[in-house]
Amino acid sequence: MPRLWDVPVHDSTRVRDARVAAEQAAALAGLDERRTATSALVATELATNLLKHAAGGQVLIDVVAPSVLAGGRSEAALVQVTAVDHGPGIPDVSAALGDGFTTTRSLGAGLGTCARLADDFDLHSVPGRGTVVVARVGPVPDGPAAEPGPAAGVRAGGVNVPFGGAEYSGDAWAWVRAGDLVTLMMADGLGHGPEAARASTAAVAAMREAAHVTPGEALRRIDSALTGTRGAAVAVAQVDTRTGVLRFAGVGNIGARLCEGGTWRHLVSRPGIVGTHRPTTLREEEAVWADDRVLVLHSDGLPSRWAPTSETCRTTTDPAVTAAVTIRDASSSARPVRDDTAVAVLAPVPPDGP
Repeated sequence: MPRLWDVPVHDSTRVRDARVAAEQAAALAGLDERRTATSALVATELATNLLKHAAGGQVLIDVVAPSVLAGGRSEAALVQVTAVDHGPGIPDVSAALGDGFTTTRSLGAGLGTCARLADDFDLHSVPGRGTVVVARVGPVPDGPAAEPGPAAGVRAGGVNVPFGGAEYSGDAWAWVRAGDLVTLMMADGLGHGPEAARASTAAVAAMREAAHVTPGEALRRIDSALTGTRGAAVAVAQVDTRTGVLRFAGVGNIGARLCEGGTWRHLVSRPGIVGTHRPTTLREEEAVWADDRVLVLHSDGLPSRWAPTSETCRTTTDPAVTAAVTIRDASSSARPVRDDTAVAVLAPVPPDGP
């Protein structure tokens, strides 16, 4: 089961915890010493920023696939560091990303250096609402760039928050590519804790073997893989980038929203539990996929009344940033999270690249 790190940063002692978590994630991702040090530096700086500028916040660390898949069965693993706060926001993002803008009592790297060192870096900040920063660090490239073609124009990202700061989440998301097909899957193991995580992990493994099949067939294969587990709610969304068609099939309470030209549409799952009570028939829903589309999959850790905003539909934002902002803004002290929470987003790559 993949490890997750949820580090609340409310005093200086937790900055070290964020750094150690990044080092542990780097070991899990197989990063070398230099890239491990980069991961630790990024986590340290972002945690320090939370204390200095937002009076604290949360650092989430995970090992994820690249935001754009090159194709094939093997993809490099990256350390994803996400910093989330409800602070005053950054009034001048350009200045904050510039050279010489550093944080007090930090290593002096600043957001700008973090952005240069990371493979991917993006942030969302609104005065009065807070800031979300996502940075990903992977191995030094040792092969050719991503394969050209329509599938290289789609990217994905997500954030997974384990309930109660646990080491493992019963939720899991993954995305895979086979030729012109890119497929995003989310699974929510029944309940939470290790047994729920075992079910969702089995769903991810099965999805990686089913990148070339339709969503309905993928669900059938995942159902077989989850036999003997608690079972899970599972949703599968697949974009055929050659034809511009999105196909969706789901079982259980995974939420699915598609933004079409600024208007949000629900994609409907069938009742049931994959692995124990899968429906006999699996209906696939189809929609047009275009450069203005954004797809959001989420577990039921989000409040039932959560509704996407116009910001959620921004195609220029890193999908993981969109996911983190969604989780942050959907929860509050009046609506505490009572389960694992995961959000994954599929979106087009902007014309100027990720």
